Amino acid sequence: MASFSNPPRPAVIKLQPVMNERVSPRSYEFANFELASDGTPLRHPDRPRARYRPFAAFRHFRELLKDKENTAEVFKIYDALPSARFLSRVRAVTLNPQGEALRESEPYLPPILDDHDALRKMPKGSVAHAYCDFMEREGLSAAGLVEESAKSGSKSYDDLVQWFGYRQRDTHDLMHVLTGYGRDALGEQCVLLFTHGQAPSQGHLLLGYAGSLHLKRLVKSEAPVMRAVRQAHRTGKVCPTLAAQSIRELLACNLSEVRARFSIPDPHWYRVCHHVWRQEGVDPYDLLASRAEPGMPATA
Repeated sequence: MASFSNPPRPAVIKLQPVMNERVSPRSYEFANFELASDGTPLRHPDRPRARYRPFAAFRHFRELLKDKENTAEVFKIYDALPSARFLSRVRAVTLNPQGEALRESEPYLPPILDDHDALRKMPKGSVAHAYCDFMEREGLSAAGLVEESAKSGSKSYDDLVQWFGYRQRDTHDLMHVLTGYGRDALGEQCVLLFTHGQAPSQGHLLLGYAGSLHLKRLVKSEAPVMRAVRQAHRTGKVCPTLAAQSIRELLACNLSEVRARFSIPDPHWYRVCHHVWRQEGVDPYDLLASRAEPGMPATA
């Protein structure tokens, strides 16, 4: 952390908020601020204090239930339910030599994650190949998630909080790949609770558990939904924080080896849910659709 002896009282630097661009180092001279060695503050002085707004969170949750593809509502829920420990997590990851090296090598993840030509040059069986397969199959991009988050209307600031927050957002689809959870409704709940295990916040709890209970109400079934999401939650707690890892190095590693090293098991109960639903004539990727006619061939 940089320190200053008897610094002059500065005028506050007003920044024009730039949405979803890389956080660029900037020199600040504020007394009593925690700074990285390049002068980037832990928390920019113009950043508003987070406000806890549970009623707003539930309102956005109801809107999300109407359209699960409305990702902007997810980010609004996170904003309404800030974690009291978020700043301490950012501090632990960034204000040390390892964190500063990581910021230097990976200032902003979307260009890295969306360069599939470069990722495809990594070894077969690597996380990179599995990630490209997943994103191309689902028609997704890291830039697309950036666009969705921009719809929440949140401003951006040149500070370490922003850099870390971007990494948590931009590693979401990588979590799908590492854990084996798909983009069906249950798979999304599982990844949200995996994320809570990594970085606890009430937003993840609300989306994960309330969303899972909503699924159980919508589809009367013997599928062990709560076992599936609890397994995901436990996995997230024991897995190292992905946002604190070198994503470049992770992408080059063998997927099976990474899962073993990070203690990520096969998503057993999630797969059981899919099997049970199909036996019952329910499409796991369209739980709201009408049940198939009796005698529909079930797939494992």
